[in-house]
Amino acid sequence: MASAGSGNEKATAMITLISSDNERFEVPEAAANLSQTVRHMIEDGCTDGGIPLPNVTSNILAKVLEYCNKHAPASAEATAGTSSSDAAPASAEGEAAESSSAAAAASATASKDLESFDKAFIDVDQATLYDLLLAANYLDVKGLLNIACQKVADMIKGKSVQEIRRTFNIQNDFTPEEEEEIRKENAWAFDD
Repeated sequence: MASAGSGNEKATAMITLISSDNERFEVPEAAANLSQTVRHMIEDGCTDGGIPLPNVTSNILAKVLEYCNKHAPASAEATAGTSSSDAAPASAEGEAAESSSAAAAASATASKDLESFDKAFIDVDQATLYDLLLAANYLDVKGLLNIACQKVADMIKGKSVQEIRRTFNIQNDFTPEEEEEIRKENAWAFDD
């Protein structure tokens, strides 16, 4: 009986995260656990007084937490679904199949909703995208890092070297001779 109560407490436990500009954020533990960095700090008992995140500003942390809060229920369902399906008794196979079919349909809908959310969420200006990439990497939020990297890849895809330089404000510091040498060494990478 005690374990059921402590499981419920864990589900509603709030974690305090502190941004680099000292803004405090109260977040459900389930959402905080999407960050492997924060998860390890929770597991190590480093939550007293809040968890400082010196590499993440408050505006970017708010965006990261928006992502985590949206994805936490799906992450919890995926974890619970794998353990509960293993425990189904053989006598309830027919019932489990119907339930599984309904769960699969609900899961597909939820997955499409998350896909739509992700697409709208990552549609930000370049500076915010860069900060989200850094934060997702530092906090080790795999899903957010993946969609941010995909966004950058989409910004590069099909563009010439000059177009990419313009997009990302990259200055060419090679002399024409150095650039020609690089093009010869890596001819496979250029469509010219």
